[in-house]
Amino acid sequence: MAADLSTLRTSLTELLGDKLSSTEERLGELTLVVTAAGMLDALTRLRDASGFEQMIDLCGVDYSTYGDGAWEGRRFAIVYHLLSVKHNVRLRVRIFAEDDDFPMLESVADIWSCANWYEREAFDLYGIVFTGHPDLRRLLTDYGFVGNPFRKDFPLSGHVEMRYDPEQQRVVYQPVSIEPREVTPRIVREENYGCN
Repeated sequence: MAADLSTLRTSLTELLGDKLSSTEERLGELTLVVTAAGMLDALTRLRDASGFEQMIDLCGVDYSTYGDGAWEGRRFAIVYHLLSVKHNVRLRVRIFAEDDDFPMLESVADIWSCANWYEREAFDLYGIVFTGHPDLRRLLTDYGFVGNPFRKDFPLSGHVEMRYDPEQQRVVYQPVSIEPREVTPRIVREENYGCN
């Protein structure tokens, strides 16, 4: 398999040229890092010229605390998982958003139509905006939800909770009614636990 990956790496490096930032071969899989400026052209070439006709997944990543905070580089990325049925090979393509404060990439819904909901999910959970998306709105959280829950700086507990009120027949927000607490295992909390 290593020889096949080396051949694939060489051919894709020639195909993508200056749109390719780096390549990495790890755990029997090839990962390409493509520049944000050339992403649409690169992904179209991968689909048309290299036979990666299927995008099987798209996910957002927040690298702010990656490697115990030793990460140096852009914070947000989108990782595309591509499949070539013809060549029986998978490929991972990572594209970093240029702006950490307002991450934005181009939509690939015109290249692979299945990207529509994946991009909505990344927008909802990470706050990554996809320009040119046909219907970019929240997918998993409530429309009035504030923030992006998969960002590493998102608070673990909030100050309001949401519940359905049967009398009003709608969802209502109210202050959190549970006091925050630290859960410590019983054997740590009680010094004489288990001793006779």
